[in-house]
Amino acid sequence: MTRSQTELIRSQHSASRSSRLNPYSQQSCAARAPPPAKAPRPTLFKPLMFTVGFTGCSFGAAAILQYETLKSRVQTGKGQEESETFVHGSRDVAYWHDWWNQLSGFQRRLILLISTVDDVWSSLTEGQRTVTGIIAVNAVVLCCWRIPSMQRRMIKYFTSNPASKTRCLPMVLSTFSHYSVIHMVANMYVLWMVSSGIVSLLGKEQFLAVYLSAGVISTMVSYVVKTASGRLYPSLGASGAVMAVLASVCTKVPEAKLGIIFLPMVTFTAGNALKALVAIDTAGLILGWRLLDHAAHLGGALFGVWYVSYGHKLIWRKREPLVKLWHNMRSPAAGRSRPGSGPGTK
Repeated sequence: MTRSQTELIRSQHSASRSSRLNPYSQQSCAARAPPPAKAPRPTLFKPLMFTVGFTGCSFGAAAILQYETLKSRVQTGKGQEESETFVHGSRDVAYWHDWWNQLSGFQRRLILLISTVDDVWSSLTEGQRTVTGIIAVNAVVLCCWRIPSMQRRMIKYFTSNPASKTRCLPMVLSTFSHYSVIHMVANMYVLWMVSSGIVSLLGKEQFLAVYLSAGVISTMVSYVVKTASGRLYPSLGASGAVMAVLASVCTKVPEAKLGIIFLPMVTFTAGNALKALVAIDTAGLILGWRLLDHAAHLGGALFGVWYVSYGHKLIWRKREPLVKLWHNMRSPAAGRSRPGSGPGTK
């Protein structure tokens, strides 16, 4: 090897060594490269239209359901009285005693179990019975998260993410979706505790409309904040809907005393509890905490406060035209089904 070749190899080695040890040269080279293309921000027009349409349909369906419930109670009330009178009047005690003795041991235990469950169900308030159905749906979805073959579908439909291709349907389904047992238990416990008060205040049908609408609206607020900040990550859980229910109760009865399950000696008013929750979520939203979806919490809480203060008068009290329209649509069908009410009857 000649001297010139040796010097050339040494100079190449020294240049490569200096480039490895000097980070600034690497940064300057990277600065000359073209910047990576930014992903376009998702458009929220379809989720917004879905939120408006779903909220309107929820309250419309709730008004029709309330009408049908009241109508069925009136129609079945007399028939139930007549059937009970017939049973008690046509059968004496000896008949029922003989009937009970003919049953096997298993049949007796089954009847006693059904009777006990019926007694427990009857002892619950209307709000607790309504929330029981919500808890059951959440429990089923939680079990589905534990099935490996369903993971891809669960992520697609039961988590809300503004960057996902499927954005509208998850706004509803993610409200009933929890991956953590602790998360679900915490949300359902709060919902169970305030269910009696909110259902007695609004009624079962209106409560369901508020709960479902709050879940979608809180997700829409989360979409807006995530898109504006560029932090596009998925969320799930009923916290937004539960916050709306809790905020409704705290706004309507701000002087009610609340407590912590593990610290029963500590009590505070409902109004102060709502202020503290809103302050925590506001701080988390400003500081960028990502443990919880604070935007969804704030969206649900603000919707609950607004609905109890103003929305009830603007939406629910103006349902009469829709109920009349539904009644008029059903009345001709009911009249045609009666014997002799029109042509074609026999």
